[in-house]
Amino acid sequence: MPASKKPAAVAEPAPADVWSAGCPSRRVLELVANKWALLIIPLLRDEPLRNNELLRRVGGISQKMLTQTLRDLEINGLVLREDHQTVPPHVEYRLSTLGLSLSRTLIAVDRWAEAHHAEIDRARQAAIAAL
Repeated sequence: MPASKKPAAVAEPAPADVWSAGCPSRRVLELVANKWALLIIPLLRDEPLRNNELLRRVGGISQKMLTQTLRDLEINGLVLREDHQTVPPHVEYRLSTLGLSLSRTLIAVDRWAEAHHAEIDRARQAAIAAL
């Protein structure tokens, strides 16, 4: 009777550790800590939006940065791009399930920034004055 072969043991992935330079979770932080991603993801939470609508709503973003940010978010599974194949072109962006789960956290960050920006400004001005 031939000896049975056991499958090779599959190594468990190391636990995520964002403080470790080589941890893949660092790439995720770099993606979502982008100031434009922080603004775009919450905007897409409630409805799909077209490129020009995003450009109007995100003050200060250039077309180039909007395109690059949307592409990065799409490549990484946070945003879905739907091309309706019409003339003129009609393309909409919406959050994936993964992006939707992240949007809840980013909305909290946005609200925190809105609530505390004056305190941050005062602290910055005091620190500059003390130099």
